[in-house]
Amino acid sequence: MIRRFGEIPDTSRKYIRRPGVYALLPRDGQLLVTCQTDPYPDVQLPGGGIDPGESPIPALHREVMEETGWTIGTPRRLGAFRRFAYMPEYDLWAEKLCHIYIARPARQMGPPTEALHKAMWITPDLAMDILGNAGDRHFANLLANALT
Repeated sequence: MIRRFGEIPDTSRKYIRRPGVYALLPRDGQLLVTCQTDPYPDVQLPGGGIDPGESPIPALHREVMEETGWTIGTPRRLGAFRRFAYMPEYDLWAEKLCHIYIARPARQMGPPTEALHKAMWITPDLAMDILGNAGDRHFANLLANALT
């Protein structure tokens, strides 16, 4: 069974399952995250949906590049969680199946290519306070504990 974080699903609502990949990207005591500025500022682990026909690792590389402008190396899967949320950019209610990886930020190629995203370096301790969902905070906490 995959652990659920966040809101309890509303049984009267239809949710679309959305598999996605997200990365913890530690470097020199900091964590690379992204801030999506619209519809409101939301600090997130870089990542997103796995496109139809796409495998998780290529999706992770693509999503991290789009949201941070960085390439990554040596991704390793840490776990998964699910959460039920409204996705305003798609106007749908989703059961997000979030696969979490840890990877090495390798090289900054430029700014994020996805509109309304800003890459930020923060401490893992701060990440536990400001990441926008409880599942991301849980995995940031695991990372912070492993680094101490």
